[in-house]
Amino acid sequence: MAGILVWFWNERFWLPHNVTWADLKSTEESTFPQAEDLYLAIPLAFCIFCIRLFFERFIAKPCALALKIQASGPQKAQHNAILEKVFTSITKHPDEKRLDGLSKQLDWDVRNIQRWFRQRRNQEKPSTLTRFCESMWKFTFNLYIFTYGFRYLKKTPWLWNTRQCWYNYPYQQLTSDLHYYYLVELSFYWSLMFSQFTDIKRKDFGIMFLHHLAAISLITFSYANNMVRVGTLVMGLHDMAEVLLEAAKMANYSKCQKLCDLLFVVFALVFLIARLGVFPLWILNTTLFESWEIVGPYPSWWVFNLLLVLLQFLHLFWSYLIIKIACKAICKGKVSKDDRSDIESSSDEEDSVSWTKHSQNPSSNGISSNGMNGYLMGAAVSEEH
Repeated sequence: MAGILVWFWNERFWLPHNVTWADLKSTEESTFPQAEDLYLAIPLAFCIFCIRLFFERFIAKPCALALKIQASGPQKAQHNAILEKVFTSITKHPDEKRLDGLSKQLDWDVRNIQRWFRQRRNQEKPSTLTRFCESMWKFTFNLYIFTYGFRYLKKTPWLWNTRQCWYNYPYQQLTSDLHYYYLVELSFYWSLMFSQFTDIKRKDFGIMFLHHLAAISLITFSYANNMVRVGTLVMGLHDMAEVLLEAAKMANYSKCQKLCDLLFVVFALVFLIARLGVFPLWILNTTLFESWEIVGPYPSWWVFNLLLVLLQFLHLFWSYLIIKIACKAICKGKVSKDDRSDIESSSDEEDSVSWTKHSQNPSSNGISSNGMNGYLMGAAVSEEH
């Protein structure tokens, strides 16, 4: 194990040429990021998760009930012992051969059996109340950390001149405010990584898992080799859109349609400008070109920039989803289905009947007959970060 640690923390990988870990050891006169500080993020992530449970139960839930958000979930499938046994013991997605067998056994039409399995799968999805509580927690935390980061960054020279991220690198002091900012952000992402397995399941589970992993890796890398200045710019830029997204989702769950549409439009504009414009022209420019000019490349520099490029590809993917939903809303004046929805739709025939109901009752299943909130039913862009 000692040999593995020595190999992992090889100075020639992590640090520029002629710089050693001894040079970056904290003293009474100077404080630098220490790799062992990162271990604090795990217990802190557990504390954040506990705070979340308390917040959702004693703050978010009463707020949801005050807004008359019901705890009822999707329509329940009618009880059938045979189908229930297949669902719980064999498969939740029966193939054509099994559907034919069940159809003969129960004397049911295949479409009815397919509809039953859809309803049974949707039955396990969380209610609107649960979704509202999750969004309110993320909104509250992101608003807090974005406000904290903005108040901190506006006093720093590297916010206005990104070349300041690399002057005198890596011998840049770590202040207590910066240390707190980094650890809380890292701990929050670790808590999201753990809770993703218990939160609302969505179609882009793998993409979001990759996003959280990339965020944790970026924060860890930038802290270990003292790239914390540019790291704060990345975190602050990403937190901005998350606040608007969660606010729009809360408005959607509360059936405040006009507010939801307004927040979604603002979110989409902020997201596209920040992730497709500011991030590559501001962040990637300084990490790829200004740092090359002032500091020069070294192994962990390549890895750090590779992670940032990976993050940009995720930005492109989510931007595509946002633009796709926005185009549907503009062309049709409505969004009938979220591409990332966590509630499955039924057959074409059933969808047609369901759409008629939605047009008559905009609050049905949280999907409106107008506006852009289809995206918000399952969106968790990030989040973001």
